[in-house]
Amino acid sequence: MKRDSEQVGVGRDEAVAALMQLASGRGRFVAFTGAGISTESGIPDYRGPGGVWEQRKPPTIGDYLHNEETRRHYWERRRLDYPTLSSREPNQGHLALARLETMGVLTTVITQNIDGLHQKAGNADDRVIELHGTAHRIRCMTCERLYDAGDIQQRLLAGEPDPPCANCGGVLRSATVLFGESLPREALDRAISAAQECDFMLVVGSSLVVNPAAKLPALAKRQGAAIAIINRTVTAADELADVHILGEAGPTLNGFANAIAEQVEPSR
Repeated sequence: MKRDSEQVGVGRDEAVAALMQLASGRGRFVAFTGAGISTESGIPDYRGPGGVWEQRKPPTIGDYLHNEETRRHYWERRRLDYPTLSSREPNQGHLALARLETMGVLTTVITQNIDGLHQKAGNADDRVIELHGTAHRIRCMTCERLYDAGDIQQRLLAGEPDPPCANCGGVLRSATVLFGESLPREALDRAISAAQECDFMLVVGSSLVVNPAAKLPALAKRQGAAIAIINRTVTAADELADVHILGEAGPTLNGFANAIAEQVEPSR
């Protein structure tokens, strides 16, 4: 049964009850998360007021590759910003999704985020599909060697303005998707398969405007999955939602995980 956001966005108890009714009898849960789930951990989103794109425009892949000055500006910002990002902790929403995985309910987390907070919360690395990559790895654009971000941070702190690859001397970059790049094919293929195979998709904190990732809920819907959307604002795909909850994700997801636990854990 279709419910509009006013019916389920009044309070946490009503929201949790609506999610429980929708999820009843559905076996394969997939979470699709965007920047909105991490704002409660103090990480700004991209499109909202005060978001990243309001403050500065990220470089395109072409400009980054060919413009040394662009790279120097990028690495200087990263030198200052990365310690803050790496110190952020998972919030109630991340922890709730990790609990759902532990209970055997959640099979996959598809995320547009690069912050690594799902893994930090306890989701298994092989259950998290990072569509836009991760900020916690650095890779060479020539030989593809991967570095831990902390190692490159130490080189930045030591005074290297544009650190090259120690293996081949190539240009280094964060292992994230820049403007002008396609999503990693393997990650996108895994996400498509997860969307096609799920029975219930929980969309959390995504405005659902960036394609092709934004098309995943529609793909799941066409295959018969129920769709729940939790977001602070309306999204570009609200018409897909069987349940749409306007509000903060953390308290609702925590309540949902608690309710699922009451059903699952006594039977073990």
